[in-house]
Amino acid sequence: MANVSAELAGLDQAVYAAIAGTDTPTLDRAMRTLAGAADHSRLSMVAAAAMAVGAGAPGRRAAAGGLAAVAVTSAVVNLAMKPLARRRRPDRAGASVPSQRHVPMPTSRSFPSGHSAAAMAFAAAASRWMPAAGAPLYALAGLVSYSRVHSGVHFPGDVVAGALIGLTLGSLTAGVLSRSAALRLG
Repeated sequence: MANVSAELAGLDQAVYAAIAGTDTPTLDRAMRTLAGAADHSRLSMVAAAAMAVGAGAPGRRAAAGGLAAVAVTSAVVNLAMKPLARRRRPDRAGASVPSQRHVPMPTSRSFPSGHSAAAMAFAAAASRWMPAAGAPLYALAGLVSYSRVHSGVHFPGDVVAGALIGLTLGSLTAGVLSRSAALRLG
């Protein structure tokens, strides 16, 4: 098992280095902007507002469920998982991540990615009530996740783990909310 863990860590480092070393000046601005816009789940809040205003009762349920999933996921990831994992952030300078990609380096631990977890949780929960919104929300969550690696603040493994955690907690939160609503109505 130690060999598998070491190989995965090596793969994580290699993919991070490959992304850092690939010249992408056009993509750099977009990813930096996206990474910053995703801070504090602002993109999820904007999406929730748009659904609540533009899609009637299903949109309001999707918005509320999505934001509830963000709250649950953010609490679990930031208060429980990050302190336990204690993984350090990547060394952007050592990996030569171009400065035009940089966003402020968070002071929290690196594993798992809270941005990835929250974005995927919102997509998983909101799409429970608005399935048609699923594809764009998952695409946005995937881009947010990648932007964290592109900007140099996370290893790829951090965002993969964060995304899986977000999908799981978002789906669980939506399920609990759906059952709770069914019990109240039934």
